[in-house]
Amino acid sequence: MMNEIHSVCVYSASSTKIDPAYFEAASELGTLLGQAGISLINGAGNMGLMAATADAALAAGGEVTGVIPHFMVEQGWHHQKLTRLIEVDDMHQRKRTMARLSDAAIALPGGCGTLEELLEIITWKQLGIYLNPIVILNTKGYFDPLLQMLDKAVDEHFMRVQHGNIWHVAQTPREALELIHNTPLWDPSIRKFAAI
Repeated sequence: MMNEIHSVCVYSASSTKIDPAYFEAASELGTLLGQAGISLINGAGNMGLMAATADAALAAGGEVTGVIPHFMVEQGWHHQKLTRLIEVDDMHQRKRTMARLSDAAIALPGGCGTLEELLEIITWKQLGIYLNPIVILNTKGYFDPLLQMLDKAVDEHFMRVQHGNIWHVAQTPREALELIHNTPLWDPSIRKFAAI
């Protein structure tokens, strides 16, 4: 049974000095979301993969909701052509709001901020707080070292084997969309396995 997906939270980089392949994948994902009528939820940035995904989704007729702290708006870091802009007090509220508004999460390549968002949503799912699909879009093998680290955490019993099903890995944007539709919702009873 396919999941009913109306909105997807996309974590991604704001850097502009990255390989064009990352921009191509981000734009393709945005286009696919827009064409499918799936709302994009992101951090409202006006640069990098965040902007590329949003611009492509909008160009394809989709809707984009950006969530951003006041201090970033004051710096002029926000995308000004989104369907909806939600200003929040801080980074913690930003992440909570993005998760609350989404039926799934997809992580694109990024730096510390993106990695932190991805690991936090994985932790929330491990604890039964977030039950929706989480997909890592592994463009150019960017996430290979992180995936190896997560495997090591399981191998060394810092995480249970069951926790390896919290996230799924896609190689292409189209595969990422297929995974969010086909990955079963998480059973909240898994939280009893949070402790090893």
